[in-house]
Amino acid sequence: MRPSREESRICMPAIRAAGRTAAHWGRLAQEGLNHLLWPAVCDCCRTAIAETDKRLCRDCWNELLSCTAGDYCPGCGREASRYALIDGRCAGCDISKIHFDGIARGGVYEDVLRDLILAFKFQDRTELATHLCFLASAALKGSPFQDEIDLFVPVPLHWRRRVERGYNQSKLIAKGLGHPAAVTADLVRVRYTQRQWSLTPAKRRKNVAGAFAVRRGHNYSGKRLCLVDDITTSHATLNECAKTLRAAGAVKIFACVVAVAMQDAC
Repeated sequence: MRPSREESRICMPAIRAAGRTAAHWGRLAQEGLNHLLWPAVCDCCRTAIAETDKRLCRDCWNELLSCTAGDYCPGCGREASRYALIDGRCAGCDISKIHFDGIARGGVYEDVLRDLILAFKFQDRTELATHLCFLASAALKGSPFQDEIDLFVPVPLHWRRRVERGYNQSKLIAKGLGHPAAVTADLVRVRYTQRQWSLTPAKRRKNVAGAFAVRRGHNYSGKRLCLVDDITTSHATLNECAKTLRAAGAVKIFACVVAVAMQDAC
């Protein structure tokens, strides 16, 4: 005997509730099986973690938070108390001869943040872009220039290094910022340069001098641009890029980086 329409109307909520309960327990069973077969590990130190730990263990999260805490100079990105700034800049900005108009940084290049960047950059761990983009995006949202940006300009790699690595880490970060401005690739590196990390600040500046150019037929006249990179140390690369873009007509040039290294470099 078929149930009446009234009986069906009364039973349907109970049936739906039972279906939701079954689906919930099914998901839990699947998550448990996945954890058994493929246990979650910390993206940085590779220790076992719970599924709810968001891909980093508690120790690594604490270290990462310590790397990203604290005030910094909005001109150069180095650590500086807000009370030590004069006209929004620290004393080191004059020594460094900054050629961009402001910077947003995710944190300091040390501990877990350093390990994440190195793995992302040199070990083909592109999945780590999730963490790095989150930090850079948060820094950008807290900057005074986030609404002024017309285009993002990733710091380019020379084509030979791009082939060696397989990707430009700065471009991946720029695309993951979650900002409505487009990402342009019209700034190019025209000279294969020595790696910067083994050089003194003076040699870094000489190493990248004249290494960048804007693609023929393109100009940035009247544009407000934001350079994107993973790390800045002496600002030599950002400064050289900024000078090249300003010569191409840009009226404002900002920078967004995941980390600032060598706090005393100039």
